[in-house]
Amino acid sequence: MGNDKKIALRNKLENRNVTLPDGTCLPAIGQGTWYMGEDPKKKQEEIKALKLGLDLGMKLIDTAEMYGQGNSERVVGEAIKENRDDVFLVSKVYPQKSGLGNISAACENSLNRLGTDHLDLYLLHWRGSVPLEETIEGMERLKKEGKILRWGVSNFDTADMEELWNTKGGRNCATNQVLYHLGSRGIDFDLLPWHKDHKIPIMAYSPLAQGGSLRKQLLSDDNVNKIAEKYNVSPLQIALAWTIRSNHVIAIPKAVQEQHVYQNAEAVSVELTQEDLNRIDEAFPEPRKKMPLDII
Repeated sequence: MGNDKKIALRNKLENRNVTLPDGTCLPAIGQGTWYMGEDPKKKQEEIKALKLGLDLGMKLIDTAEMYGQGNSERVVGEAIKENRDDVFLVSKVYPQKSGLGNISAACENSLNRLGTDHLDLYLLHWRGSVPLEETIEGMERLKKEGKILRWGVSNFDTADMEELWNTKGGRNCATNQVLYHLGSRGIDFDLLPWHKDHKIPIMAYSPLAQGGSLRKQLLSDDNVNKIAEKYNVSPLQIALAWTIRSNHVIAIPKAVQEQHVYQNAEAVSVELTQEDLNRIDEAFPEPRKKMPLDII
């Protein structure tokens, strides 16, 4: 891809954004890093992919201390060391480390692995036994110390978000990262509407699914394939475009191969019509009742 096309793609990503509660605007497609850092032989390829994604405008990079037992953060640190100021950096803390006695050290360890002095966003990876009040207090302390600029949660269902919202300091939550893709759209029933009402965006992890069954279903579904042909893109790009259709969801697909990085970024150019969405609903119906939150 030539520089002119890269610039055009970056501009599209800048214009297709999602707004955090503090007014920060982020491109609707970022980069995930789950499973990165697990195979030393792939390290350079992973670093190259993340750098390419940044070059294309996908400036949000999401990682976690859990991924590769810290090695994912090390990979990300290498990828961003030359352009940290251009990156919106997200990491996550284990729930058992989210108490006042542990969260500061956990954050400091993540910062050291990432080679930076602050996180743009720090998430509670999932809810554990530590009281929300304590985790919120710890997050707010980290903000005052300048180690994080914002905090949020991950894998919180509607009742969890309601409890968080009604806990002191809980309304400072910037986002909730959950599983969301065409094969797992239970949040469309109540969680996503809750977030829209409270103006807290969703961050969708695994927006193209981890397993191969959904991918096979996407590739073989007539409706999705016809829509893909209409826009001259792949069915997986249609799935990604669908995930960000509401302008209230940031998708963070992972990609290591160069072709997949380009495809993820180019999905931002696809703006599905209501007719397209209706056809997708035929193949992947929206939920008609409350569904348990999917977690993988």
